[in-house]
Amino acid sequence: MSQEITSIQTIEKLVTGLLEATEDVFLVSIKIKPTNNIKVFLDADSGLSIDKCIKINRGMYKIIEENGWYPDGNFSLEVSSAGIGEPLLLLRQYKKNIGRLVEVILNDATIKEGKLLDADETNITIEATTGKGKKAITQSIAIPFDQIKQTTVQIVF
Repeated sequence: MSQEITSIQTIEKLVTGLLEATEDVFLVSIKIKPTNNIKVFLDADSGLSIDKCIKINRGMYKIIEENGWYPDGNFSLEVSSAGIGEPLLLLRQYKKNIGRLVEVILNDATIKEGKLLDADETNITIEATTGKGKKAITQSIAIPFDQIKQTTVQIVF
């Protein structure tokens, strides 16, 4: 019987160890499907290149094989950027995106949109404009993290 790894904590420990050698890359999330498909989502303060993803993927693959976690080779591994359009999950991601337009969905389904001005351990602050033309009002709005259901960066063309 193969010793199949199902623990996100084990993969997290592996990824964290590999990321110690990088200066600005950080773990966002890990997903493991019952089919032994391991997906690791990373981000970086200065942008995440495909070369960094490949390097971490190869390092992980080597360690998984050396440890015999999937002796039959019955697993797949994907290491990628958290991606545009994916919700922000970590304070570090919020800080990285200061100055960008965000859409914040609150727990009560209210939607706020504005420029992300700041983020700390308890709140984010956005600059939102309501109304149009001469009646437009721009204000800073502090939103506590415990009221946020989801925040995504908006792409402006």
